[in-house]
Amino acid sequence: MQEHLSTIADAVEGLCDSDLTGLSDAELTDTMRRLEKTLRRASAIGHNLIVETVERSLPGTLGHKSVNKLLIAVLRISAADASARVTAAKSLGTWHALSGEQLPADLPETAAAQRDGDIGADHARAIREVIRKIPHAVSSSDVTAAEEILAELARSATPEDVEKAGHNLLAHLNPDGDLTDEKDRKRLRGIRLGRQDQNLMTPISGHLDPETRALLDPIAPKHFVQGGAPRQVGATGREQPRRPRIAHRRRRTPKPRPRRTRRGRGPRHPHRRTTQPRRSQGSTTRPPRFRHPRVAPRPSGDDDPDDDNRSTRTRDGCGHHRVRGDRPDQGRPQARRTVTSGTRALRPQRPTTTPRTLETPRHRRPTSRDGGTSLHEVLGGIAADGGCTRPGCDAPATMTAVHHIHDWSKSGTTDIGVLTLGCDGCHALIHDGPGGWQTTTAPKGAENPGRTQWIPPPHIDPEQKPRINHRHHPKELLDRALRKANARRGTGMRRRNESWPRRDASGEGPAADGFP
Repeated sequence: MQEHLSTIADAVEGLCDSDLTGLSDAELTDTMRRLEKTLRRASAIGHNLIVETVERSLPGTLGHKSVNKLLIAVLRISAADASARVTAAKSLGTWHALSGEQLPADLPETAAAQRDGDIGADHARAIREVIRKIPHAVSSSDVTAAEEILAELARSATPEDVEKAGHNLLAHLNPDGDLTDEKDRKRLRGIRLGRQDQNLMTPISGHLDPETRALLDPIAPKHFVQGGAPRQVGATGREQPRRPRIAHRRRRTPKPRPRRTRRGRGPRHPHRRTTQPRRSQGSTTRPPRFRHPRVAPRPSGDDDPDDDNRSTRTRDGCGHHRVRGDRPDQGRPQARRTVTSGTRALRPQRPTTTPRTLETPRHRRPTSRDGGTSLHEVLGGIAADGGCTRPGCDAPATMTAVHHIHDWSKSGTTDIGVLTLGCDGCHALIHDGPGGWQTTTAPKGAENPGRTQWIPPPHIDPEQKPRINHRHHPKELLDRALRKANARRGTGMRRRNESWPRRDASGEGPAADGFP
């Protein structure tokens, strides 16, 4: 062990003295990838060291109350880091029985992926949190299969993707929902204020109940949107300089009583009218009869299964509860109800004789006045995107704008099939110059037909293979991981079958063909 540690120390010293300026772009990224893989494998060794420390009862021998205190004293790390390492070692380390026999890890596939260097501590933490939320009524075989699928997904995805896919997996294992009720939400909701720092600023954290979050969602895209604020004229008649609006500054302190603020008031950003629809549209992949406000995704990128708990009712003159907007004069049979994007209140929409234009040729483009409603209809067809379609981007639909796959300046049309969503940062990457990305639609024979494909520039991918963003579609990631897990399991079974000794018909000796 000491010899290996000396070798590692010499190698690290050589890496620190190396000159990185002579590396090309491809070599630099490859070096980062190899170094990260090595560090991930080294963290697996740290789990076994913690296990050995616990099995030897070393903390009590050295006068420490727990293994956490020992790690803090020996390694000079924070209490949070020590707690995270001990928690990871409990589920990923190799423990031993009293007889000295090695016990399998609680998450064997995750531990194997970390030993291979394919996943890191954040991947393992995401998998562990998903497994922890699985109800106890689920069989152990299903839990094992779920851990195998998530570990296979983590080998080729980010921790955020694993977390999102885990939510879908939990819904599959527990279709009736968990035991969380209104009492639990009341117990968890609240705001926590941190210590005031030297700048008299106070950090804030906490949990919002579904009603408050639903009322905040329509306000957030308008006030937290990227870009500069409208120019203001000072007392001297000159325009005041704009302050740069970074992410945390855009989320400024709300006004008093934010839960009763009417959404949609005040000036809007003209280029973002299409990203703030008055009505939310269901996904086009499900039949209309299965679309329900309880399972409709939010434009902000979150799915809320607690729409039933929102205050979507008002009292009439007699004190009876009724659905907001459900007046007696609106009870016509031909009136249909739509779901609002903010409060999920059911509001009737009267039919009109004016046809809705869903496909617009070259001779006419929808305007903000005439095309407002039609663009909302278009967004209903694009609801399957869920957010920015650039691979790896997790920007929700509220932070995106409608993008023409085929540019309007290049004789493109404004049809449903050629419109997609893209955030400001990703949209700026699409151009014909050096380093520009291109967009296209996946053909019918592709794995995901009809989806928007992004083609990277040659310096990123010399082969320029089209890529699809799966961040907003965790079910696709789960399906892919399930196929890989089944293929890996089938390969292992074939290897075991080939290694077993073959017997003849009587079962007494080798087969007659001479093979074992």
